[in-house]
Amino acid sequence: MIRFLHTADWQIGKPFGGYPEETRAELRAERFNAVRRVAALAEARGAAFAVVAGDAFDGNTVSDRDIQRTLDAMSGFTGTWIMLPGNHDPAVSVSVWSRLARFDTRARVIVADRPEPIELCEGRAVVLPAPLLRHHEGADLTEWFDAAVSSSHVVRVGLAHGAVANRLPAAAESGNPIADDRADRARLDYLALGDWHGFLEIAPRTFYSGTPEADRYPANEPGFAALVDIDGPGASPRVERVRTARFEWCAMAIDIHGDAGALDHALAALPAPGETLVDLTLRGTLSLRERIALDEALANWQPRLFDLRLRDDGLLDEPDEEDLDRIDAAGFVRTAVDRLRAKAASREDPERAAAALALRMMFAEHARLGRREG
Repeated sequence: MIRFLHTADWQIGKPFGGYPEETRAELRAERFNAVRRVAALAEARGAAFAVVAGDAFDGNTVSDRDIQRTLDAMSGFTGTWIMLPGNHDPAVSVSVWSRLARFDTRARVIVADRPEPIELCEGRAVVLPAPLLRHHEGADLTEWFDAAVSSSHVVRVGLAHGAVANRLPAAAESGNPIADDRADRARLDYLALGDWHGFLEIAPRTFYSGTPEADRYPANEPGFAALVDIDGPGASPRVERVRTARFEWCAMAIDIHGDAGALDHALAALPAPGETLVDLTLRGTLSLRERIALDEALANWQPRLFDLRLRDDGLLDEPDEEDLDRIDAAGFVRTAVDRLRAKAASREDPERAAAALALRMMFAEHARLGRREG
């Protein structure tokens, strides 16, 4: 039996722009921790080798420090790493791969930057790589696998980075195509792929491992590595999906109609709020008093979550008579309140959002003064 680990898309050096500096720093650091967990998994489960199916690095300009930290994280696995250049880190003349040799490392690394067989396990297995030499290729670089000669006693593993034709959404098939029957054509026992960031069996004996640590709000099951057992040539691979991620990236849409408590109910269901990034969309209608309660709940959740992104354009204020009575205004102030209320209720009024905010602020200020006087 041959056992190996399949991983991809580490994206070391990803900048995580748009996040606060403290958040960016921790997300960047977690990429190295994910590699460390992958290495520990391969070591603990007795993998003979590990294949990295492209995009180990987010770009060829990654810093020397990031390269060294990656190699240090990989050193927890005493077997051989086979690293494939992907579309983010192609094997151009000056690349992360051309720089790699001058770094100090205990990790055993083979850079698969040429389309030629790599023998492993004392000749019992061979890896056939399809390295990217530029960011995008129009041709299927795995085609050479078909004619690659090996003994009938050797387990054949293909290694590639790109989009399997006719199996992924159109947006994912913009370059670096891979035939969906390549495993059959090339007599592969397993085809290890990178580029799609979620774990996916895309075709017979053809798998994307996905990224070991999610880096966006996906719905395609990132955060895993694949542990693969193959009894021998021609045997069906047994593939175990093993979780390696720390953070959860959760996109949520909550419909709120009249009761702000729906927010607490949804967020309280998160198993580990402090390690969850939430992209939250709120829709519905609330009275002013419930909107204030919602704002207070959001302020309470903000420090409890690792990160919170809010989209509330679809959440509308609907002041009712109780709201307006609580403002307790008379004369010209009540006239202004009524006009703001009319603007806030009109879907065509360009000042609708500003009017709603003004009413909310007025309500909150009166509530604050009332509490102080009480």
